[in-house]
Amino acid sequence: MKFTIYRASEQDMINGCLRGDRGAQKRLYDTYSPKMYALCNRYLKDPMQAQDALVTAFTRIFEKINQYSGQGSLEGWIKIIVIREALTIIRKNQHFRFEAELETIENLAGFQNESDPFELEYLLHLIQELPQGYRTIFNLYAIEGFSHKEIAEQLHISENTSKSQLSRARVFLQQLLLKHDNIQTTKRNDISTR
Repeated sequence: MKFTIYRASEQDMINGCLRGDRGAQKRLYDTYSPKMYALCNRYLKDPMQAQDALVTAFTRIFEKINQYSGQGSLEGWIKIIVIREALTIIRKNQHFRFEAELETIENLAGFQNESDPFELEYLLHLIQELPQGYRTIFNLYAIEGFSHKEIAEQLHISENTSKSQLSRARVFLQQLLLKHDNIQTTKRNDISTR
């Protein structure tokens, strides 16, 4: 006896969500929530805040699914809503402050190394160590691809503040990388002297 596993197509899930079908909503949530939870965790260090952002974002997704036009990917549309919800939580957090700096910073070099998954995973780990403001700007600019103008609009800050925070985030990451390299060098030296 053969069993056929039914996998709802994206359009079937959308149509079901438009009808308010709880099963379709669950399938949509189950399909996209793991990736979107990881996204929330990139912005919010606290797992409870990340979970809150995820749940609130999916509530909005189900309420506004009729606004998805079919242009672009559904995942991309969902991602924007999730990022906005994470940013809303960040803005509400009283401990979150940007250091305003009026200097303009141009031609900032990026961190990108997709050829080595270990290095990319390690870099993502280091990004989590950044202070909230640095981490938010770095994620939006370097990972999500937002422009400084878009970041400024989303966070209600100036473009120069966004540029300054990105520059400081990169310096902070470089310091963490150097610290890690020094630790690794010390460990290698200790092993070779035994």
